[in-house]
Amino acid sequence: MRALCWHGKHDIRCDTVPDPKIEDGRDAIVKVTSCAICGSDLHLYDGFMPGMESGDIMGHEFMGEVVEVGRENKKLKVGDRVVVPFTIICGECDQCRRGNFSVCERTNRNKAIADKVFGHTTAGLFGYTHLTGGYPGGQAEYVRVPYADVAPVKIPEGLTDEQVLFLGDIFPTGWQAAVQCDIEPTDTVAIWGAGPVGQFCIRSAVLLGAKQVICIDHLEDRLSMARAGGAISINFDQESVLERLNELTQGKGPEKCIDAVGLEAHATRSIDSMYDRAKQAVMLETDRPHVLREMMYVCRPAGVLSVPGVYGGLLDKIPFGAVMNKGLTIRTGQTHVNRWTDDLLRRIQEGQIDPSFVITHRVGLEDGPAMYKTFRDKQDGCVKVVLRP
Repeated sequence: MRALCWHGKHDIRCDTVPDPKIEDGRDAIVKVTSCAICGSDLHLYDGFMPGMESGDIMGHEFMGEVVEVGRENKKLKVGDRVVVPFTIICGECDQCRRGNFSVCERTNRNKAIADKVFGHTTAGLFGYTHLTGGYPGGQAEYVRVPYADVAPVKIPEGLTDEQVLFLGDIFPTGWQAAVQCDIEPTDTVAIWGAGPVGQFCIRSAVLLGAKQVICIDHLEDRLSMARAGGAISINFDQESVLERLNELTQGKGPEKCIDAVGLEAHATRSIDSMYDRAKQAVMLETDRPHVLREMMYVCRPAGVLSVPGVYGGLLDKIPFGAVMNKGLTIRTGQTHVNRWTDDLLRRIQEGQIDPSFVITHRVGLEDGPAMYKTFRDKQDGCVKVVLRP
């Protein structure tokens, strides 16, 4: 089969690789009908995440048709149409029983490595480094889905791939980020980053009843999409984020702040962002946490910082004194996808939201390597890429 494979920094290739096979009775093989490039994939593309090996199959946003089922799998049958969450979950460990699916205790095949790096293992993830199990990803024609009797979401008739594909990651990621804020009707929610996750944070905050939603970015095509979703936009290249937020909140700051950017913040004019790039260039720092610093500074006392953006390692010059003295709450984590999918699928069916709004580019799998660069460089108005194997 064909698959997009990682061969090093900025080197993604469409290779021919062996077809996956059933390895356990709970497995299923899914023929991929749609998959996507995620902003998190760019951290692999840019070489910021450890644990990748040449030939690893990329991708963790995918869906398709079940073509083979292990003998112990009673949930799925051949012909079922499913979205596969990016988190691989067992459904049986203490964390899964509590709904903390992204920290499943059993599915990381490289638990010993993750224990050393993080203190305790997190869940296995599709297509996302050997720190999270080294599972082949979904930017391929076929995928083996472990524990497929738990996580896959069956899709009812009448919904297109593009309406439901993002149930596997970015829609529940944006939703969880907003839910973590405990939004009240009087709240201003400020969201840094108008990429795909940021767009779903905006729409989730609106659906959850925020009084005012503000989005901070510097790309007009993305800010336009944010405004269409109900946000007030701030272009950080053209105006002061601090001054504009103070103006919009009568000097009090937003109650809730969401970092939908993560470790590759692209601010270029601030002293701290230049400092980060210099340290990162000589491998003295792994991540660029400009957004985190700014959120900690501008958030209203007793507010909440929600962080769906991915971070990979060590951060420098974090103003934790501001966090402690202002009494801020920080909530983070990979998404507990299956905690949210039933509710979000219902909202799609009822027409509350059509997640396909975020798609700007549709290409074949063979065009995937070129689209990684287009997406990373935000060329041609690229916000979200869907691949058709």
